[in-house]
Amino acid sequence: MADELTVIIESFGIPPEALLAIIFVAIVVLGAVVVIIITRPLLEIYPYLLTNAKVRARKGKLFDEKQFSEIIEADDVNEIVNYLRGFPDYLEHLEKHSVEKSLDIQLAKTYVLLARIVPDDIGKAFAVLSKKPDINNIKSLITAKEANLTKEETLNLLVPVGKLYNTCEQLVDVTTVEDIVARLDGTEYGPVLEDSLSQYEEKQMVLPLEFALDKYYLESLILASSVPADENTTILHSYIGSQIDITNLKLIIRGKADGLDYEAISPYIVENGYQIKEWKLKDLMEADNIPTLINGLEGTDYYTVLNEAVTIFNESGSVSIFENALDEYLIDYANDLSLKKPLGIGPIIGYLNEKEKEIKNLKIVVRAKRESGFSMSKIQEMLL
Repeated sequence: MADELTVIIESFGIPPEALLAIIFVAIVVLGAVVVIIITRPLLEIYPYLLTNAKVRARKGKLFDEKQFSEIIEADDVNEIVNYLRGFPDYLEHLEKHSVEKSLDIQLAKTYVLLARIVPDDIGKAFAVLSKKPDINNIKSLITAKEANLTKEETLNLLVPVGKLYNTCEQLVDVTTVEDIVARLDGTEYGPVLEDSLSQYEEKQMVLPLEFALDKYYLESLILASSVPADENTTILHSYIGSQIDITNLKLIIRGKADGLDYEAISPYIVENGYQIKEWKLKDLMEADNIPTLINGLEGTDYYTVLNEAVTIFNESGSVSIFENALDEYLIDYANDLSLKKPLGIGPIIGYLNEKEKEIKNLKIVVRAKRESGFSMSKIQEMLL
């Protein structure tokens, strides 16, 4: 048999030595292909192993249903504070700050932590996310100055987290909003605020400045996740894009409720969302009223979400019904995404989503306990 193979090979004019070389190369190439096929999934998973271990450890510290029930059953805010003192993450801040500020610090530290520990392929987006504390502090500073708050009152609004906290702390003594904008020159937020300063001066309202900061943040966030390269970055893109969609929808709905037209709303809209394209955004802003706007969303997930809330809106007239429905949709959507890549970005999105939900719900409970007339069942209905 070997002799016959030799004869056949020699009939093609291939020397035995060359044949051995060809076979060797073929084996090497085949082996390389097999190694790539086997190791590629491992290479995708490996960068997430340590991050997900840290995230799962922190997720285990989130309040479960029983613990949250105990918080809701508290008689007053002091009892809630005492309860939270039993948890190291909250105890650290409750010693120095109000419960509301302690919650803000917890969430801000979560953004900063995730930016520090996530893998490089999603790092840019989480780096932008970690800028939220700085943006919120600038907004608080501007609002406090416009309202003529004292130095102590202004300092109490600032959250001691973020790269610009020390800068914001030094600005509590400035005289005007214009002074704040001037002193922020040299930071990435300086040009953003300067471009909106004329609108602030014209309208004598801080809203143009706040909207400008929000738009800059969201545009930076979508830009950092706009080129999905694999399943992890695709999931991240859909999560962030959905946040853009929902922010736009809230703004347009409020605009329509206030009788604003396209020209008044469009400067504050962020393009490149997930389900709502630019032409659709234009149609929504040009809608005559809220029902027409909602009908224009047919074919997207948001149509079902908002259409189900129309009846309640017709009874109450409050657009917060739509805003709450969109918030709940995003929480459910993020939860679905968290299950798609359990060895990748899934647990990270899941933890962030649950942490944001926990902080929002704790604020709802605290706010309700500060007022009278809220039964436990009513508070439960208000939770996300």
